[in-house]
Amino acid sequence: MIYSMTGYASATREVAAAGAGPNGAGGSGVGVSVELRTVNSRFLDLNFRMPEDVRATEPQLREMLMTRLSRGKVDIRINLNRVEQTANAGALNREALTQLATLERAVLDVFPDAERMRTGEILRWPGVLAESAVSPKALREAVLACGKQAIADLVEVRAREGAALAGVLVGNVTEMEAIVARITPLVPELIAKHQQKIVERLQDALGIATSEGAAATGVPREEIAERIRQEVTMYGIRIDIAEELQRLTAHLTETRHVLQKGGKVGKRLDFMMQELNRETNTLGSKAAAKELADASMTLELLIEQMREQVQNLE
Repeated sequence: MIYSMTGYASATREVAAAGAGPNGAGGSGVGVSVELRTVNSRFLDLNFRMPEDVRATEPQLREMLMTRLSRGKVDIRINLNRVEQTANAGALNREALTQLATLERAVLDVFPDAERMRTGEILRWPGVLAESAVSPKALREAVLACGKQAIADLVEVRAREGAALAGVLVGNVTEMEAIVARITPLVPELIAKHQQKIVERLQDALGIATSEGAAATGVPREEIAERIRQEVTMYGIRIDIAEELQRLTAHLTETRHVLQKGGKVGKRLDFMMQELNRETNTLGSKAAAKELADASMTLELLIEQMREQVQNLE
């Protein structure tokens, strides 16, 4: 498998209060959510945002992430939402009510004109409504379970996107191979034509297109022709792109092999893009015909497209 470094996943879970009924009735619960967002990065960068209530789970979550991911910037956000159960509205703490009534009578003894407490004020008084707190252990277990599920979903998302990117890259490699295969047989003929044009221009410039021109120069025609042949041969060597095409073919074959093998290919493919770009630039600088120059430009465009996609691979 090839994995992308970008993705998003989340998982949620409800944690019932201790002593709550089958559906959480009889107390308040906690909604736990874990969100993971990842983007590309040279290394694995983990950033946690979580309440202090579950800070103790960070080392385990960090280990879980490092086991499944090798590169990418990962933002981990954990949220805890208190959920008041409707059935809890009638669960009154009788002891707290008795203490509150005693306090109110003591106040009225001193201030007989003071207003009595309203029902809403009584219900809002701390401890009047019975609440069964969620145990810290249950909360930590819920966070770790959500984290495990979110990480598994994230890996799946990154795998799907990685497969799509690999398909794009293979398509580019195939197109580049076709270009190299098309221009390779043309190179000798194109170079020969270009050399012939150089010969004709040099002959015109030296005035040896005719025997009269050769006599006028005072230099034997055979000597000048040999010098032209040497210069054109050297120029042909300088513009020969056979080696560049061979190396391009080798690099494309290796790139295809890396994509087929899969795994952590990002850094390897980034290196291959540098090598492909180097050979293509040389090819463009040596291009002695329009067909070769056009092919070089197309290859550079395809490599740049691949480079952008490779930056997102793990």
